[in-house]
Amino acid sequence: MNTDPREIIRQTPMSAAQWIAVVLMIALNALDGFDVLSSAFAAPGIAKEWGIARDALGVVLAMELVGMGVGSILLGGAADKLGRRPTMLGCLAVMASGMALATTAQNPQILGLWRFITGLGIGGMLAAINAVTAELSSAKGRSLAMSLMVIGYPLGATIGGTIAAMLLKSGDWRVVFEFGAIATVVFIPLIWLFVPETPAYLLARRPAGALERINASMAKLRLPGIAALPPVDARDSKASVLDILKPGLIGTTLVLTVGYSLHAITFYYILKWSPKIVADFGFAAPQAASVLVWANIGGATGGGLFGFLMHRFGIKWPTIVMLLLGAAAVVVFGLGGSDTTLVGWRFAVFCTGFATNAAIVGFYSAFAHGFPAHVRATGTGFAIGAGRIGAAGSPILAGTLFTAGGLSLFTVSAIMACGSVMAAALMLMLALREAD
Repeated sequence: MNTDPREIIRQTPMSAAQWIAVVLMIALNALDGFDVLSSAFAAPGIAKEWGIARDALGVVLAMELVGMGVGSILLGGAADKLGRRPTMLGCLAVMASGMALATTAQNPQILGLWRFITGLGIGGMLAAINAVTAELSSAKGRSLAMSLMVIGYPLGATIGGTIAAMLLKSGDWRVVFEFGAIATVVFIPLIWLFVPETPAYLLARRPAGALERINASMAKLRLPGIAALPPVDARDSKASVLDILKPGLIGTTLVLTVGYSLHAITFYYILKWSPKIVADFGFAAPQAASVLVWANIGGATGGGLFGFLMHRFGIKWPTIVMLLLGAAAVVVFGLGGSDTTLVGWRFAVFCTGFATNAAIVGFYSAFAHGFPAHVRATGTGFAIGAGRIGAAGSPILAGTLFTAGGLSLFTVSAIMACGSVMAAALMLMLALREAD
């Protein structure tokens, strides 16, 4: 009898219960996609109500990114210490509170505070769901599960953006956050009922009653249990959050962290600024929000197709190609202002979303393959967290270039595209392992 639950999960075809858990991870990432972009959907209304300039608006738009960075680093480590499941439930509670409190904000400073708190929850959630998806998937199903999990982000933004556009027709910007708070609360009982703690985490940490808890999780996943715990892995017995900064992993940590951060600068420029840019060309807030929906339709399409590229060509080279294509698409976005209709804007953001989100799929898959199970959430959280803190400068940098620099849309877009180009150069140095 196999006594390693990780090998049972790797070698056994995925059960319906496993796919339900993966679908919920996809849905959580979709929720994250909407929550992160909710301020972008609301940006035109926020700027109009409080009369704030682009540079000040950029700070508000960046606050949840800062929170996400801090949350990924702090709560990603919590997922490796306390468990994936309790971390996700706690993060959902934080996200729901932040979204609800955002509706009470009476000035940009208070709104920024609540968006920061929302970001804390989102950041911890991202690290946990990435680990759960990898650890509950079979070897054959993991690539598909990971790609589907990541494209949940633009799917959530697309569906949420469509709903936001409808809500904005009859309400002010606060209705976007009200919808986000309600949707977040709905997920708490779903995760409680259908997502067990991962056997990989329980095996790595070996808490009291580890064997019974592992078998309970395996039973919930409709998989056979084990009669005894396997021998302790030397890595697990000496596990530490500092492992990601030690020889053997520090190179992977630096490449993924800095590379992700640089690409996120480009990625979030489009996601955070496109509604406001389009609105400044004379389009109404609902029309501007619809342009962002097209960016996320492109993101979902690109992310889905990228899964097939990874299956055939691996993670590294397809990611590099998409990083370069994404940079080119962002430059083309800078030409959109010459179009007097929404068609040019929609096509431009569709192309940027297609390539830039495909590259995000590549990074998330690299997180799962780059870090072993005992520090997977910590490594993923650190890479996402440090990356998001750096990326928080994206809307601020773009706002400063527009306002203080007085630069044209094309020039700002060309500058912001450089992040993905530099990320592609870093990815050349990445070495990956088979995920456990």
